[in-house]
Amino acid sequence: MAALNLAVGASAPAPAPHPNHVAPYGADPIVAADGTGPQTAAQAKDSSRNFLKGPDAWDPRQADATWQTQTGPAFKTVSWDDALKQSAEWYATDEASRIADNVVQYQRENGGWPKNIDMAMVLTEREKAIVAKSKSETDTTFDNGATFTQLAYLAKVYAAKSLERHKGAFLKGLDFLLAAQYANGGFPQYFPLRKGYYSHITYNDGAMIGVLKLLRDIAKKKSAYGFVDEDRRSKSEKAVQHGIECILKTQVEVAGRLTVWCAQHDESTLAPVAARKYELPSLSGSESVGITRFLMGSERPDSRVIAAIEAAVAWFEKSKLTGIKWVEERTKSGGADHVVVKDLKADPLWARFYEIGTNRPIFVGRDGVIKYNVAEIEAERRNGYQWYVSTPAVLLNRDYPAWKRKLP
Repeated sequence: MAALNLAVGASAPAPAPHPNHVAPYGADPIVAADGTGPQTAAQAKDSSRNFLKGPDAWDPRQADATWQTQTGPAFKTVSWDDALKQSAEWYATDEASRIADNVVQYQRENGGWPKNIDMAMVLTEREKAIVAKSKSETDTTFDNGATFTQLAYLAKVYAAKSLERHKGAFLKGLDFLLAAQYANGGFPQYFPLRKGYYSHITYNDGAMIGVLKLLRDIAKKKSAYGFVDEDRRSKSEKAVQHGIECILKTQVEVAGRLTVWCAQHDESTLAPVAARKYELPSLSGSESVGITRFLMGSERPDSRVIAAIEAAVAWFEKSKLTGIKWVEERTKSGGADHVVVKDLKADPLWARFYEIGTNRPIFVGRDGVIKYNVAEIEAERRNGYQWYVSTPAVLLNRDYPAWKRKLP
């Protein structure tokens, strides 16, 4: 056994460093990565700077904000307004299912939904409890896209993920839709029925047409609705046929000529009727666009449907307003006011409402009195309602020519 030299002043030899030893930053020496010997100070500094780098050489010490946009998430949260506008792949995500579960929670016991609720919001447990207590409410409606939008969304998510709770909610909602239709083919704004204008056949804001479009997609077995059973599919098809009959019977005739539609019609007589104080019986330059476009979607239109479309298109051509613009101006107090200004180069506009008989644009305030100049109604109504629209231009310039080309 060799003797050790431990004389005074002599030091014991330093043990060989373990190959996996990591010395504190700045310590000397630092073992090289391959364990062959000490690193230089420059090598040690470079090692500490790069120790978090992956195969893509990303250095957190040198990164800037652009990496967030370069490597953003594949999917983002969406608003309820955009829930039906996503890619097919998105509906298979957990976020899509979370929103679908919200939709199920908001569904009332009768199968329908209330309006004006952001179904995409993240709910706390307390909020979920409040929603659960509202299940028995009968505020179910087709106004502002309610019910038929929720059904379309549930169908997309079920087609992507096949979760039974979403299918069950959809079928319950579809049964609600079918039960809400009048025998004459119309749909009310609210169901169960409420007193007042809520029970009128409601074209206003696309209520009835939104329902019929959904039912037609189901009847045609469009991809998202392939899971619907044949009995419900057949009932949807018949509901669409009844709906078209109602549309044809409610088209307003003036002096022996078909024109367009009122925003709402009496559920018994089918005559044009008023809703709110400022929504009087009239010809609608807005809702009639959606109705006409829906009729154009008929695969085999009969002579009555063709005549209804041609008459509506002729009315839109006759009723367009040229040489004016509907603009927002700043007031002296810093607010905003909508006014009509002359502009010979402006694109055509249409009034929201036209007087039946004279075909003059009409404007009505909360007093219910007809004015022929929008400037004559109170500022609150003038600036709080869409008195002019431009959507008929797309119908005339794009949809109508495309429809004509498809006719035999």
